[in-house]
Amino acid sequence: MENYNPRDYPPVAVTVDIVLLTIHQDALAVLLIRRGGEPFKGSYALPGGFIQPKEDLAEAAARELQEETGAKGVHLEQLGSYGAPDRDPRMRVVSVAYLALTPDPPTVTAGSDAASAEWVPVATFLDASLPGRPSLLAFDHQQILRDAVERARAKLEYTALGTAFCGDDFTVGELRRVYEIVWGVELDARNFHRKITGTLGFLEPTAEMTSRSGGRPAQVFRRGPTSTLNPPLLRPTPTVLT
Repeated sequence: MENYNPRDYPPVAVTVDIVLLTIHQDALAVLLIRRGGEPFKGSYALPGGFIQPKEDLAEAAARELQEETGAKGVHLEQLGSYGAPDRDPRMRVVSVAYLALTPDPPTVTAGSDAASAEWVPVATFLDASLPGRPSLLAFDHQQILRDAVERARAKLEYTALGTAFCGDDFTVGELRRVYEIVWGVELDARNFHRKITGTLGFLEPTAEMTSRSGGRPAQVFRRGPTSTLNPPLLRPTPTVLT
């Protein structure tokens, strides 16, 4: 192009950050790393990093997640973009964040520029009432985590997102426990069963029964072809992130 010089424009870098959520030890947990280098050396952060010149955003997210934690084969959903001018002390950086869910927390190992990788309850960083709460996550990752958790909580109301925490088969009681953990509320068992099974095709019964949760044998279900709850299952009391 005539008279075009890329040095005439301020440099802007693009990164990806990944919020990988799971149910771990009966709590909603997120996969975090400890940064091995500056800036924010030693601080908790979301897995992520700079995209490569010939790399698609989703490819970069999958690569960074595997390189920094060892986790792979996880479905990623784009969460949003974050571009405050001062979010990164090194230079102007725009980050595209991704949300992912896994039913079975994989064993993670630190790699790349991460000093460690571990599953941490999201309340550790989002619940201001907890004593001894650590300092903020690196960069603006606390805001990204807050947005991701709220996205997950909202989508439970009208989609099959909750089944992503359950694996291939589950009971209604196990699915209800997912809702209770993610929402931070206690739900009426009968009312939940009626609503969650009221949408045709949302859950598909199997021929199996199980007593793995204790008590009387319960019917086993799998996710059905219908992905939308109608009517939606509304949160009894909205959870406020502080």
